[in-house]
Amino acid sequence: MSELEVKDVDEQGRIIIPKRWRNKLLKGNKVVMRLKDDSIEITPFRQGDLTRFFDAAVADVKSDLGDWHAARKELRAAGDEVRRRQRLRPRLPQA
Repeated sequence: MSELEVKDVDEQGRIIIPKRWRNKLLKGNKVVMRLKDDSIEITPFRQGDLTRFFDAAVADVKSDLGDWHAARKELRAAGDEVRRRQRLRPRLPQA
């Protein structure tokens, strides 16, 4: 079921979200606003769960991970090499 509210926007661009909507949908005090075509979409801000990515990265690192400075230097060099190869790769003409 959808609900409709017509609200005034004050001179500073503020609106009041109805209390029952805030209680139902907002877990904190942040929202995400998106300009979409000819409307403004407001959705609750939800913090993403980054823990699912912890074991997703795979890197062939020869440095001791205890020496983070050496490992970071090696990872940056590998990233630079990948970017260099991408620039040298011939591009197919766009149809």
